[in-house]
Amino acid sequence: MIYLFLLIASFLLTYFIKNYAIKKSLVAVINERSSHTTPTPQGGGIAIATTWFVGLFYLYLTNEIEANLFYALLVGLVISIVSFFDDIYELSAKLRLIVQSMVAVVGIVAIGGWNSIDFGFFIIENQIITNIFAFFMIVWFINLYNFLDGINGYAGSEAVFLSIAGFLLFGGSHFLVLVVAVLGFLFWNYGNAKIFMGDVGSTLLGYNVAIFTLYYANKESLNLWIWMILFGIFLFDATITLFRRKLNNENISKAHKKHAYQRLNQSGWSHFKVTNFAIGLNIVLFSIVYFISNIFLALLISHILLILVLKFVENKKKF
Repeated sequence: MIYLFLLIASFLLTYFIKNYAIKKSLVAVINERSSHTTPTPQGGGIAIATTWFVGLFYLYLTNEIEANLFYALLVGLVISIVSFFDDIYELSAKLRLIVQSMVAVVGIVAIGGWNSIDFGFFIIENQIITNIFAFFMIVWFINLYNFLDGINGYAGSEAVFLSIAGFLLFGGSHFLVLVVAVLGFLFWNYGNAKIFMGDVGSTLLGYNVAIFTLYYANKESLNLWIWMILFGIFLFDATITLFRRKLNNENISKAHKKHAYQRLNQSGWSHFKVTNFAIGLNIVLFSIVYFISNIFLALLISHILLILVLKFVENKKKF
């Protein structure tokens, strides 16, 4: 019953936020990074965050979530609040980075740190090194998810996929809460978007993925690579694009439209087609994880697949 309540709440909240944003002219500004040509209300992420944290508290009060995971995810509230003001006032990049860094540190402490990183042929167990890795991973996941929230349904469908995949592989009511929190918003964002989630939603989702990765990697160190495969589309696209822009001596802090999903859109693919292509690719990535027991073989195959996809995008639209 709680999931139905949260789904309806997310749906209705998004609807009211959309209407309020239209009334107050709170629309996303069209700029050089935009993949849209029509001003559209933003702030739908408020509905995602609200229902997510309500559901999170419910799970905690009913003992359906471990305390360390609850507190680590709860830290994401800070990211949502700061991102809410960033959507309105456009806070400086320096302030955002400071807040993200603080949240990363508190999140790592709440989750209990990162125990070890298993690379197959050697394992890093030094807590200083692993927690430094954890810090940069959290900050990067927050930002890359924000970077890849650029077309209709893309960021929302990724969150739904990761949550369903996480539930099927690991169980956990927190995944179901996130699914319904995002689905209520996604109804208004998928296809011909009536509203965008904004930074308040995308940064929270990126943070959640990072915490899930750390939490399950602590349960079993090889779970790290499962999450890397499942998050492969976003992680691969954002990281490769960043490195390529750096190699080209571009200003990496400047807005751009060079991510693979943006270039597919520029090649003539609609938002709907790009998002559905990503959903299909995600299903393939999940199948690789599910059916191949050797995680490093699965990692290799998934990376070959993603490289081939990148080549395909390159043929459609050059970098």
